[in-house]
Amino acid sequence: MTISTIGTALTAQDKNGTVSGATSDFNLFLKLLTTQMQNQDPLKPMDSTEYTQQLAQYTQVQQTTKQTSTLQEILTQLSTQNMAQASGFIGRQASFDTPVSGLSSTGPAQWGYKTDRAITTLTATFADASGKTVATRDIAPDGLTGRVAWDGTLANGSKASDGAYTLSLTGIDANGQAVPVAITSTGLVQDVVGGGAGGSVTLGVNGTQLPMDKLIRLTAS
Repeated sequence: MTISTIGTALTAQDKNGTVSGATSDFNLFLKLLTTQMQNQDPLKPMDSTEYTQQLAQYTQVQQTTKQTSTLQEILTQLSTQNMAQASGFIGRQASFDTPVSGLSSTGPAQWGYKTDRAITTLTATFADASGKTVATRDIAPDGLTGRVAWDGTLANGSKASDGAYTLSLTGIDANGQAVPVAITSTGLVQDVVGGGAGGSVTLGVNGTQLPMDKLIRLTAS
């Protein structure tokens, strides 16, 4: 087996394997290379350029493996730190910069809204996680700010399943002009979950996990 043959075989394994597999392949490469050098024909020695290039390639794989391992350790520590910080949020009322809120058998989905000018009519549309509209209702405007609570009641009188729902609000002023409405998700923080991408943490509110980086306000319950 030549050096190029060894490299081709191991590279194919790398493409189908994991980082730990790459480390194993590197060790195997060194063993095969050593064996081949010991058994080479003295009259036809191996081309040093070829195995030097191959060795450099696998050295780079080793460095990448170590960097990946170090990065994973950092992300794990970051997630742990974020969870420790977020644990103090449990039991407090929170507002999130998202129109998504949780509906559960223990409580309604809740939101807050804000407009920059007075509105005379306000229509709420509720959509499930797939984006399908499941309910629509008119809401009496209450100044420039207000709250919306939905217990999951559908048009036919049945109840929507527990889960995450997205609120859309359409506001109209006295002149019949549309008014932009900013929406926030609100509720009581019940738990904290870590281990997300990049060490991210989510906060459980009424059975639905919301990203901590969307948190904009905390108040005593």
